[in-house]
Amino acid sequence: MEKRYSLDMTSGPFLKKILIFSVPLMLTGLLQLAYNSADVIVVGRFVGSQALAAVGSTGSLVNLFLNVFLGLSMGSGVMVARHIGESDEKAVHECVHTAMFMSVICGIFIGTVGFFFSSKMLKLMDVPDDVIDLATLYLKIYFLGSPGLLAYNFGASIVRATGDTKRPLYILTFSGIVNVVLNLVLILVFKMGVSGVAIATIVSQYLSAILIIIYLAKMPNACRLIFKKLKIYKEEVKSIVRLGIPAGIQNSLFSVSNVIIQSTVNSFGSVAMAGIAAGSNFDSYVYTCTNAVAQTTMNFTSQNMGAKKYENISKVYRYCLIITLIVGLAMGWLGRIFGNQIVGLFSDEAGVIAIGAERLKMIMPFYFFCSLMDVAACQIRGMGKSFEPMIISLLGSCGIRLFWVYFILPLNHELMFLYWAYPVSWAVTFFAQFALFFIVKKQMKKKGLFQ
Repeated sequence: MEKRYSLDMTSGPFLKKILIFSVPLMLTGLLQLAYNSADVIVVGRFVGSQALAAVGSTGSLVNLFLNVFLGLSMGSGVMVARHIGESDEKAVHECVHTAMFMSVICGIFIGTVGFFFSSKMLKLMDVPDDVIDLATLYLKIYFLGSPGLLAYNFGASIVRATGDTKRPLYILTFSGIVNVVLNLVLILVFKMGVSGVAIATIVSQYLSAILIIIYLAKMPNACRLIFKKLKIYKEEVKSIVRLGIPAGIQNSLFSVSNVIIQSTVNSFGSVAMAGIAAGSNFDSYVYTCTNAVAQTTMNFTSQNMGAKKYENISKVYRYCLIITLIVGLAMGWLGRIFGNQIVGLFSDEAGVIAIGAERLKMIMPFYFFCSLMDVAACQIRGMGKSFEPMIISLLGSCGIRLFWVYFILPLNHELMFLYWAYPVSWAVTFFAQFALFFIVKKQMKKKGLFQ
């Protein structure tokens, strides 16, 4: 197989290579969030708190729908990385074309369902009457961008599996700038409100998709995309689904619990919704930085599994856990210390700032557990196990959050008490996933794979 891939993940020095891979991935995620935050800032500052609440209240619902399919993109990346490690060009070629064909089908499906059922889903979440019309408008337009969103994510997963995390960063930088400019033009010049934000978002999503597809079509190796060869290859789709569906279900299960928590937040009114929406934006920044390390863990482990270099797997896991812990603690405490200033970027209303900042001060010191939890789950997926992390997440994170909402919260029905469900569920789930790694490793030792 041609050795033109961007990064050899099967030999050291691993710390240096992990940083080379993960830092551009972090920057990509941060840029994406910065552009999303720009949406929220523009809405909160120039349209009002109701519009801010409308945009913020849709996040958990969007994630609920998209995460299963984004899990498939993750599974695609794992399998491409595995085949690269195996030096199997034919399998790489078939996996790439299967993945990109799936992205089109999934994007059209989720876009259609989301567009026609947006209003009903928001009503089930008890979105207040003064917000629901704006939220429905935003959500319908947003779902029209699903094909572009999925095409970019599947394509970016393939590119990253080769070790190239810089190209998706460049693409997202350009499309994000377009998003911000369109935001300002559509809201400040054309006075389009939340519809302007949604239109700017989907334009940037389709632009990202077009650019990543053009890059894939020009790649000089087995990952090159040839449009006339787009089809479903049976064995590859089985592997992608086997790894991707459990990962997607796991993420959607998080979203189910988040939707329920968001529904509870909605009962506190639009000011609380706006405050939580503004404060939770910073959560996303911490998560994105540490999730980049989790994705790194999965890609490195997948290539080493394919290359049968099992002795490297524990080294990769150890480095990624340490990096994640440092980043999670540092960013978490920044969020706690500067909570008022962070929320103040999104709104100048005192009530909104107070609620958002209080949530940050309570949750942020414990956010590193969420970060470690993700690394642990991705490590196990990279080792070829996807069902087990899903079950642990179902019982750990989601089960605990639902138990908290229905049985613990009634004992003290206050907004901030609700959010203790998060650190408790993160900690329990991480320790369970961490233990699972050693169980899987022990099973591999019995097969003579680990020394």
